[in-house]
Amino acid sequence: MDRPAAQVPSPQDGFSSNVVNARSIMKRPEEPCSFIIFGASGDLTHRKLIPALYNLACDNLLPPEFQVYGFAITPMNDESFRKDMEEAVRNSKEASPFDLRVWHGFAKRLHYITADFEAPDGYKQLQEKITSYVKEKNIPDNRLYYLATSPTFYELIVSKLGEHGLVTPDYACGTQWTRIVVEKPFGHDLHSAQALNASIHKVFKEEQVYRIDHYLGKETVQNILAFRFANSIIEPIWNRRYIDHVQITAAETLGVEHRGAYYESAGCLRDMVQNHLFQLLSVICMEPPVRYEGTSLRDRKADVLRAVVPINPENLADIAVRGQYGPGFIAGQPVVGYRQEPGVNPQSNTETYVALKLFVDNWRWADVPFYLRSGKRLAAKCTEVVIQFKRVPHLFFQLSAEDQIEPNLLIIRIAPDEGIALRFEAKVPGPEMVLRSVQMNFSYSETFKVSPATAYETLLLDAMIGDTTLFNRADQVELSWAIIEPLLEVWSATRPFQPFPNYAAGTWGPAAADALIARDGRAWHNVPVSTAPQKAPQVSVELTGEPIGVRRAQMPQKGQKEES
Repeated sequence: MDRPAAQVPSPQDGFSSNVVNARSIMKRPEEPCSFIIFGASGDLTHRKLIPALYNLACDNLLPPEFQVYGFAITPMNDESFRKDMEEAVRNSKEASPFDLRVWHGFAKRLHYITADFEAPDGYKQLQEKITSYVKEKNIPDNRLYYLATSPTFYELIVSKLGEHGLVTPDYACGTQWTRIVVEKPFGHDLHSAQALNASIHKVFKEEQVYRIDHYLGKETVQNILAFRFANSIIEPIWNRRYIDHVQITAAETLGVEHRGAYYESAGCLRDMVQNHLFQLLSVICMEPPVRYEGTSLRDRKADVLRAVVPINPENLADIAVRGQYGPGFIAGQPVVGYRQEPGVNPQSNTETYVALKLFVDNWRWADVPFYLRSGKRLAAKCTEVVIQFKRVPHLFFQLSAEDQIEPNLLIIRIAPDEGIALRFEAKVPGPEMVLRSVQMNFSYSETFKVSPATAYETLLLDAMIGDTTLFNRADQVELSWAIIEPLLEVWSATRPFQPFPNYAAGTWGPAAADALIARDGRAWHNVPVSTAPQKAPQVSVELTGEPIGVRRAQMPQKGQKEES
């Protein structure tokens, strides 16, 4: 389905318009919709889903006759559920300023069913509530299910939906629809992902399944597509002829917090690399799609994953590093190591850091190394893509042995200061030919002066509209798992080469990761800790390097021959 044209919303039933922001150009779904949250009493509903829906309500972007049905085992009724969600919105850092009038209009749409996921009574009650409402309003019975539960319940809930007739059978006819949003992690290895896909496809068609990865809802990730394919100066140099290598970094200063038990079963490779980092890799490497819509764009992203050179288990030391943080300091404050976190095995060998070197074997990217890394308790919070271009083939400037012109860098900042920076060489003003690296910065927020929609707002709205562009497809998920399968097998069967923990909290990871990229004569692009995060002006030029001296006195004078 093509992404719809944007429209400016107008005030309506119980909702108010906020100041102009990014949401003001989003399109309101035209079809009524029932939104059913399985696991409605959980953390995801409190932190992400309800605040995102409230933001959409503030900007008049919810569908007509929109209803929310919470489904969980925690005992609540409609009134207590609404009070619980009001507190969540008031405490949310991502929610719009609390507006009591908007909340009253939104809260009356919230309903709750107390039920076990295995018991049939809850599904029967859900069917009765939805059917009664749509008949009363004489509207299509459109349903969007959201699995906000532990992944262990996914197959059970899907099978129960099919068993109790809660999935619209005439989806293909277009009279009404049923869709389901599935949260990550989607499986824990290739076999489990294939099994989960097979179970879901027994009840839902692939067109009805929306596998969510909130990274794809981020404005700056989508902006990579705009940067690449809406600017004619970029495409000619976006290939192996001009690019030396690419770095993709997702660094966090936080530890595992309250997710110790989950992280023990996942680790960084499953939690970050298999989904978030591979999504960024696909967007950076993909060929131009025919159009900006689900099938075409996802076909091109899947092509990238198919082209990734398979990992050789016998060569892991040259392409992969794992690490685990120990005690250290974050922002000057002492923090415990991973093994001291709540819910973590004191002898755990679960990795909290991963660095990979991959190749994409196709016409555009052959022989260009892609360095991926992600970790917790690192020196700075930073998600970015760094494109390092090849050095100029010939320098006619006469440089000393110590001088070296730095290669051009294109830095795409995903977070925290969303934007793009370009490093290039320039002459320092003055009579002498002195070169220095400078950096031109574009800041997303400073340039557009808007409050961007959160990732969940964008993705929920797309799911209501029926736009699959920013969601994962079954083959993409399985291809991602297939890439890291050799790593999962070897790492689960062996102890780390360097005993854990092998890096201190507050550093940039294990020394082996630096060695991984240093063997190729390269180095990681690390954000300066003292300036991260740092707001950049919308367009600026910053001096970033030491002067490279090329003095006129050293250059051949008029009438003097150059040395051959």
